[in-house]
Amino acid sequence: MYPAASVSGYYFFHPQAQYFNLGKISKDQVEDYARRKNLTVEEVERLLNVNLNY
Repeated sequence: MYPAASVSGYYFFHPQAQYFNLGKISKDQVEDYARRKNLTVEEVERLLNVNLNY
């Protein structure tokens, strides 16, 4: 492919397709994610605020 940084893919559509959301994340998940990513809990909360369950 040219240029080398381009992205391609096949996109399929069906009129009866349904999408779903995963549940909101809890405080213990935020703390674990912050620890694994070497971030503070406050930073993660700021980044993921729309996904928080608290």
